[in-house]
Amino acid sequence: MPSPSRGGAPAAMPKYQRIAAALRHEIDRTAQTPGARLPSERSLAARYQVNRQTIRAALQRLRADGLIVTGRRGTRPVAAPVSAAALPVSAAAPPVSAAAPPAGSAPARCWVAFVSLAPTHAALLGMKGGERTLVHHRRERHSAGETLQHAVTYLSPVVVAATPELSALCHLTAVRDEDLGPLHRWLDRATATGRVAETITMTRTTHPPTSSAACGLSVRRTLHDGSGRLLAVTDLSFPTWDRLTFHRDRAAGGFRVS
Repeated sequence: MPSPSRGGAPAAMPKYQRIAAALRHEIDRTAQTPGARLPSERSLAARYQVNRQTIRAALQRLRADGLIVTGRRGTRPVAAPVSAAALPVSAAAPPVSAAAPPAGSAPARCWVAFVSLAPTHAALLGMKGGERTLVHHRRERHSAGETLQHAVTYLSPVVVAATPELSALCHLTAVRDEDLGPLHRWLDRATATGRVAETITMTRTTHPPTSSAACGLSVRRTLHDGSGRLLAVTDLSFPTWDRLTFHRDRAAGGFRVS
């Protein structure tokens, strides 16, 4: 359920987060198109009827997630380079295990990035300004190209530096399927022996006024070790969900989604 505000009403999602969520759909459509670029900050500010500072905050959120890069010729999507069709959901993204992929879904794709984080995630992980860490993505699309679910796991930089199989990924310029195996196994072990907390959030978005109302559903998981140290934060979004059922079982590593 949405987090209540002090007055008892649902807490509103910041504008930059709503815009970042909307831009994810645009990125999904253009990531595999050679030369594709996002509109300029000025154009985006006019589209969403906000100032350019809000647009910059939304783009920084996407940049920190490793979804876009900005250069002299503008901002472009980063293609997801690694196929992971055979990976179980529990390995690639610790918050959720699924009985079967949705009908019509394409093979899932996984990749990692070594980047600095947006302020909210950096604060959660106790990171200093400019510090970078490992971020793992797992995206599942419909066969038509629409994103069904997208999991982003932000790993503690302290843990990354102290774990050889994680720190090795920070220095790779190209990551293959087999390179991600140690990371997935580490996540499975940490989830099995650690302490997990999960929060489900449903958001109804009605802005900008010219857009039709849309609903989003996300799950946040925080993973701690036995001593309470935060190891990782995972945000899992279902941008196009229609109906989902979550089942929580102590014997399972996470929620089962159907």
